[in-house]
Amino acid sequence: MFDLSGKRVLITGASGGIGKELSKSFLEVGANIILSGTNIKRLQSLKDDLDQECEVYECDLTNVDNINSLLNYLDKLGGVDILINNAGKTEDNLLMRMSDKQWEDIMLINLTSVMRLTRGIIRGMIKKRWGRIINIASIVALTGNPGQSNYVASKSGLIGFSKSLASEVASRGITVNCIAPGFIKTNMTDKLNENQTNSILNRIPMNRIGLPIEICSSAIYLASSHSNYITGQTIHVNGGMLMS
Repeated sequence: MFDLSGKRVLITGASGGIGKELSKSFLEVGANIILSGTNIKRLQSLKDDLDQECEVYECDLTNVDNINSLLNYLDKLGGVDILINNAGKTEDNLLMRMSDKQWEDIMLINLTSVMRLTRGIIRGMIKKRWGRIINIASIVALTGNPGQSNYVASKSGLIGFSKSLASEVASRGITVNCIAPGFIKTNMTDKLNENQTNSILNRIPMNRIGLPIEICSSAIYLASSHSNYITGQTIHVNGGMLMS
């Protein structure tokens, strides 16, 4: 049903739980993928596990020079057709205890780096008059979450950024959308104890944790020609935890 043969895809944060599944899913539909992250050993290990030809590029997205180096590398390859801004982090604290650095670090990786990378890549998309930008947001961007004011602000900002950019480039054949995951099974959720997990499950009508592959299905759809008339939207993948 979906065929992305010949499309070049950049996935940031590729060595994380969702990033790994995104990599597998896009390979399965024929895309040429570039895996980006901060840990070259984990990226290389992922490449070996995939057992298919793909590129890896070590990049610290908090570093402007690193981003510029990545952009130069992509230009030499002929640009990117599909950009998936998946990299992100949390650094939780109550606001009254949160340091300026905790705030700034999260905004830098979750929002500012997305702007810088997207700004550099989108020029090539405009020349081709085709492109897909998919930003991974979060359910908490709409619900809020105690102790995560920095993370929530960054993900809310990402949704607003995506809407504005979508309106700027829609006439050039480029779509910009977000996916907002709910409670998804990753290494982070595996660390929760039974009481914590049950407390969250009680808030999910489907009464189960989502799987990374369920994020990937939405990403493949948004990257394909089947979503040509969808832009500036946020696809919620949360088992009914939030209905909007």
